[in-house]
Amino acid sequence: MARADKQAAVAEIVESFNDSAGAVLTEYRGLTVKQLQDLRRSLGENANYAVVKNTLAKIAATEVGISGFDDLLTGPTAIAFINGDVVEAAKGLRDFAKANPSLVIKGGVLDGKPLDAAEVAKLADLESREVLLGKLAGAMLASLSQAVYLLNAPLAQAARLAGALQAKAEQDPSILAGGAGTPAAAEEAPAAEATEAPADEAPAAEEAPAEETPAAEAETSDEGDATEA
Repeated sequence: MARADKQAAVAEIVESFNDSAGAVLTEYRGLTVKQLQDLRRSLGENANYAVVKNTLAKIAATEVGISGFDDLLTGPTAIAFINGDVVEAAKGLRDFAKANPSLVIKGGVLDGKPLDAAEVAKLADLESREVLLGKLAGAMLASLSQAVYLLNAPLAQAARLAGALQAKAEQDPSILAGGAGTPAAAEEAPAAEATEAPADEAPAAEEAPAEETPAAEAETSDEGDATEA
C-alpha cells in the first residue's frame, strides 16, 4: 500500500474512533462474505462494522490516545464502531457470535477506556437504553403520583369541611352573620334583668335601719324617764 493510501486509511480509522461512542474488536476468521453482510445488517444503525489492517489500527489508536490495543490486534480483525446504543450493539455482536462461532469478540473500548472480552459480554447483558429510560420514566411517574396524592389530600379535606359549613349555613343563616349573634343578645337580656333585680331590692334593705331608729330613741327615752323617776 502506498504511503498516501496508508495515511488516508489511518485518518479514516481515526475519524471512526472519534465519531463513535465505543468500539468492539472482533476476529472474523472463517466467516463468509454473506455472513459478514448479515452481521452488518443485524447491527443496523448502532454500529459500523469495518475490516481493518492491524498495523494501521494500532497507529490510529495511538493517535486518538487509546492504549492496550496491541495485544488485541492479532489475526484478521474487524472493528464495530458503535454510533448508536452501545448496549444494543454489544447484544447484536454477542447474539451473532452465538449463532456463528467463527466470530470471536476480543475486546473493545468505551469512553476511551479499553475493555476485555468479559467486559464486553457484561455490557451486552445490560438492559437497553430504551428499557432503562422506560423504567426511569415509570419510577418518576409513580413518584409524581404519590406527590400529587400528598398534595391533594389536604385540599380534599378542606373541600369536605367547606361543604359541611355550607350545609350548616343553609340550615342556620345566622352563622354567616358572625356566628349566632342573635342568641347571644338573647342571653344578655336575662343577665341584665338579673343585674337590675338586686338594685330594686337595695332600698328595702336600707329602710330597715331607718325604721329601727325611733325605737332605739324610744328605748333611750324610757330609760331616761325611769332614771328620773
